[in-house]
This record gives sequence, structure tokens and C-alpha cells, in this order.
Amino acid sequence: MEVKMDLVSEDKINSMGSMEKLRFVLDGVKSGNIVVLEGGLTSEEQMKLIELTMTEVNEDFPGIEMNGYPTKRGFLNLRRKTRLTVIGPANTMHTIKKDNDLISAIISAI
Repeated sequence: MEVKMDLVSEDKINSMGSMEKLRFVLDGVKSGNIVVLEGGLTSEEQMKLIELTMTEVNEDFPGIEMNGYPTKRGFLNLRRKTRLTVIGPANTMHTIKKDNDLISAIISAI
């Protein structure tokens, strides 16, 4: 079985409103895709995505696995975003190692 990966540019993500962005990500992951966001999500968006995901967990959708590279410290740390966010179905993607510059994950077909 194949695993599909959606690589989404920062320009595309920035053109969406917050809820539109979260719905786009969640719909992709619910379809079984690994979604990689250049530029990532703000910490508020990550929390809202987890909250939204929890309302949709059922027999067919086990939830999400999400990881990202943190931002470099900037001026006043306002609206911090990750540099890259990787999101996938919890039963397909399993993070095994993460630090500031490396995310190692096992992706398995269902």
C-alpha cells in the first residue's frame, strides 16, 4: 500500500485563514495523507488542531501525530510558529526522535 505525502508551501498556508488552514490539514490527514507544512503552525493553531481532532476521533480516524521544528528566537517572540510541521494519521506515522534540527519518523502503510 502507498503512503501519500502533501508538501504545502508557506505561501499557500499564509493565504488561508486559521480555521480554513486547520480544516485543510485535518481533511488531508483524515484521508490518510502525511501533511508537511513549510512555515508550520502557530502554537495556538496547533492547540486548536488538537482540539478539533479530538472531536473527530472515531473507529475510522484514530487521531493525529504532529511534530515540528521550533522557531529560532526572534524579536519579542510574538506569534511564534514552527519552521516546519509534519502531521499524519496516528496509526500511520510514529515519531521516534526529535530535536531542533531533525525529526525521525516511521511511516507505515495501513
